[in-house]
Amino acid sequence: MTLSVAIQMDPIERIRIAGDTGFALMLEAQARGHTLYTYTPDKLSLRDGKVTAPIRPVTVRDVEGDHFTLGAEEKVDLSQLDVVLLRQDPPFDMAYVTTTHMLERIHPKTLVVNNPTEVRNAPEKIFVTHFPELMPPTLITRDRAEIEAFRDEYGEIVMKPLYGHGGATVFKTGKGDPNFGSLFDLFSNLFREPWVVQGFIKEVTEGDKRIILIDGKAAGAVNRVPAVGDLRANMVRGGAARPTDLSKQELAICEAIGPELSRRGLLLVGIDVIHGKLTEINVTAPTGVRAIKKLGGPDLAAQLWDVIEAKR
Repeated sequence: MTLSVAIQMDPIERIRIAGDTGFALMLEAQARGHTLYTYTPDKLSLRDGKVTAPIRPVTVRDVEGDHFTLGAEEKVDLSQLDVVLLRQDPPFDMAYVTTTHMLERIHPKTLVVNNPTEVRNAPEKIFVTHFPELMPPTLITRDRAEIEAFRDEYGEIVMKPLYGHGGATVFKTGKGDPNFGSLFDLFSNLFREPWVVQGFIKEVTEGDKRIILIDGKAAGAVNRVPAVGDLRANMVRGGAARPTDLSKQELAICEAIGPELSRRGLLLVGIDVIHGKLTEINVTAPTGVRAIKKLGGPDLAAQLWDVIEAKR
């Protein structure tokens, strides 16, 4: 079975292939004989009920600096394709949300991974709050009094923008911190949306585990250890990838949330777990697939394509 597959992504020449999950999916799809196309989200159009984009055929190779060749551009009705991979990076802003409104016009006739309606309905730092029993203490607000009361209750806290990504603008603060007022003002000026405030988990120094679930089942994991002097374990922020196994508690988390992920058509999900506490459920463009394989773990790109092919 040969599938026509378009990848909605950031410009392919800008991606860092060594850690890019979307690129891993492209390599696996190509190895299976599927036909690949690429386009950027700003090229989507909706007219008379049809969603179109100028797509370009692409071949890929795992060679840094020489990782792709593009063919001639052709405007197509995306409903005529078999699969669209939604792989552009956040921020999860109105531009991103708009693409989900457009792509839901073609799904599931064209299988969009992940389901665009559920990507829109499951923003990563809010969707996770459906499972409060699995989380650290968490507050979502931009009300200063609420944040200060939360800080008084839990001492050290972490603040991050609700729709941020990649560990950007994540801060730790505590009782009596003279920088808190300036930090609050900075966030107020930078972001209109609320913030996520969580009780600080000191064991983050031991790692922030990224666990990949495929169609609701735990498939592999990587432990991301923060650099010295940084609380952020994201690999784009200097975190070091380490091989890992899943504890009974982490498996229990996956079993608790997995059925809901599968029901929503969220086929590729990356969750973040610190010291047995679920902190995020990443559904937009989750990463970690290449790191897991490089560290001797399973080939999750192959597992995902097995699922996609079965659904087509």
